[in-house]
Amino acid sequence: MQYRRLGSAGMKVSAVSLGGWINFEGKIDEDEARGIIRTAYEHGINFFDNADVYGRGAAEWWMGKMLGAFPRHTLVLSTKVFGQMSDDPNDRGLSRKHIMESIDKSLRRLNTDYVDIYFCHRPDPDTPILETVRAMTDLIKAGKVLYWGTSEWEPAQIQEAHDLAEQHNLYAPQTEQPQYSMLVRERVEEGFLPVTEPLGVGLVVWSPLAMGMLTGKYDDGIPEDSRFGREEWAKERYLNEENAEKVRQLAPIAEELGITRAQLALAWVLRQPGVSSVITSATKVSQVEDNVQAAEVELSAGVIERIDEILG
Repeated sequence: MQYRRLGSAGMKVSAVSLGGWINFEGKIDEDEARGIIRTAYEHGINFFDNADVYGRGAAEWWMGKMLGAFPRHTLVLSTKVFGQMSDDPNDRGLSRKHIMESIDKSLRRLNTDYVDIYFCHRPDPDTPILETVRAMTDLIKAGKVLYWGTSEWEPAQIQEAHDLAEQHNLYAPQTEQPQYSMLVRERVEEGFLPVTEPLGVGLVVWSPLAMGMLTGKYDDGIPEDSRFGREEWAKERYLNEENAEKVRQLAPIAEELGITRAQLALAWVLRQPGVSSVITSATKVSQVEDNVQAAEVELSAGVIERIDEILG
């Protein structure tokens, strides 16, 4: 496994990480989930990402239970705050009240004294950014959080958070979690990286396989047991003839390199020096074993040029 600094921070995260969004809400068998976690750990993954809103705490609870088998200092645990957790009007957003109450609930579910990264899951139009930055700073000073980050914020909001932190002697966000893949790239390459790289903010990106589209599993239709077969919204977002043709054209490049298309897609994202980690999901141990190998794949300038020609 390759390990990268979280932007300009000293802490290092595995280039390939494992997230709890899709599968750690009780959607897969407990033995299978435990096997996925153990395989990921044994193959060098140290970064495990979660959020309180995934299953309204279920994903944190399950992952926390399974990760308890490993020494805490060998893990980088993250979770997120923002999503609505109940019908109470204050049980959502990035107010000081919601942040302070949510971190304690997440820590209990994860069975840990601190999280390495605490993400603000979305920007909150109802809360001043300075209020959020102050709350995150207080959590860091209290030892409950080591670094804080943003997820799907606008680049200008990240810049504002950094400016406010510098102005008021507070802790600035160290990482941003945007969507980034071969099929969703402009916002990161044209919007985020010009802001985050100068600030030393590391990107830990979600859906690097475009929810499975880039693996090639949909070359000949939709398998019944696939995600697009279960979730109509995911299929509508990615499955069209234009994307399918791009994925088919990537197959010869992967074959020449002796890797899978999933590994090619992950390696392509990791080619960006501003990316600290790609957050993957898995329903099978074999998927973890396939994904982790992408960290060792180096793409030449010629290969990247060929890929860009296909992607347009």
